[in-house]
Amino acid sequence: MKRNTPRKIALIGGGGVRTPLIVFGINEARHALGAEELVLYDLDQKRCHTMAELGNAILAEEGGSLRVRVASSMEDAVEGAWFVLNSIRAGGNQARAHDERVAIEHAYPGQETTGPGGVAMALRTVPIAVEQANAIERFSPDAWLINFTNPAGLITQAIQHNSAAKVVGICDTPSEMMHRIRTALGEEEQGCRCEYLGLNHLGWVRRIWLRGEDVTEQLLADDGFLDKVYPINFFDHELIRALKLLPTEYLFFYYSRRKALENQRKQGSTRGAEIEQLNQGMLDTLARLLRQGDARGAVMCYKSYLNVRSGSYMKLEGNADSALTEAVGEQDPFHAASGYHRIAIDVMKALCGDEPKRIVVNTRNRGSIEDVDAEDVVEVPCMISADAIVPEPCGRLPEAVRGLVLAVKAYEREAIRAALSGSSMAMRKAMLLYPAIGEWEPSKALLEQLTLKS
Repeated sequence: MKRNTPRKIALIGGGGVRTPLIVFGINEARHALGAEELVLYDLDQKRCHTMAELGNAILAEEGGSLRVRVASSMEDAVEGAWFVLNSIRAGGNQARAHDERVAIEHAYPGQETTGPGGVAMALRTVPIAVEQANAIERFSPDAWLINFTNPAGLITQAIQHNSAAKVVGICDTPSEMMHRIRTALGEEEQGCRCEYLGLNHLGWVRRIWLRGEDVTEQLLADDGFLDKVYPINFFDHELIRALKLLPTEYLFFYYSRRKALENQRKQGSTRGAEIEQLNQGMLDTLARLLRQGDARGAVMCYKSYLNVRSGSYMKLEGNADSALTEAVGEQDPFHAASGYHRIAIDVMKALCGDEPKRIVVNTRNRGSIEDVDAEDVVEVPCMISADAIVPEPCGRLPEAVRGLVLAVKAYEREAIRAALSGSSMAMRKAMLLYPAIGEWEPSKALLEQLTLKS
């Protein structure tokens, strides 16, 4: 790809709590990326400055020449960038918590990217994401837009169909799934290959190859292996064997909706509400430590926060546990083998052409999944090399999931149209098409309550 000057990377949504992870990852890969500067932009300038200060504290500990600064405007952030990472949360965690509460009140599981919560998130986010993509196209037309923003597949499709920005959507769910598979097998990456296909937060591992041998059938029959792959008992083993597929954890909200809802009601809260409380506590402590000049303490506080957050992931929905009481062992989240920052760095490094790599991303289908339109965005393994993303052929969708995938994709297309047009009737139609809702009568009241804070 063309390397602009100055050599900079931009992060829209730089006030987000995962920004310091991105700072660490880019600094670690600065030579492969040629990165000299990371520029943060966020409407919440106060939080953006806090994350920049923490990022610089991390750089002081780790060493390296990366510069981090806060931009005064979108143009300042993205002009001349090689890559623009987009990680925004329209409405913040307050809106997420509101969405999840409304969903539960209407007898749907409360989750930010699926079901009613995903509908509300799409409505708020699509117009903003498309506007930002058009700005990137104007100010830095050669840049790749790396879309973290959820719901990642839907947002990537909205950007791709409504701007000329070069965009790829990323999510750490597939890579985490494959990492757990390799760990369960005691294998390195080169010895274990997984066939994966689907949409974002709607994907399955179809085949597992171990040193060139297809071991899928014997692994699906192995209860011990299945227990190791899932950190929580999301799926009955017989369900997995009936599908002949390994679903990612977000399928829990489709295959076990009643169980997820019961666990949330039993616990009395939602993930969004608990994350809002965790975030506020962490931000208050960070601000105090940074004011006192205790940079080391601020970094330790942040690492502890990441451990609590990741250690409690999906435990409320899956086990009725709380993120606020879960005891989590100490580890270094910056140097983890997989995670939020790793997928972004791997994609950027591969696009630079120095390390071509097979990575699961959200990109234009182009015939990869035969059942899905060529222009739709899918989540599949791609060979990523210098300025190119080529999805690998996946054939047809397995019969057990074909109807679900096509219905969710139809919902995504309609939801994008509704979000950009502002039509409540179009959004009610999208909710009707969506298997996670799939009814007409509840959609009016649901939509009215979900959009109260949108």
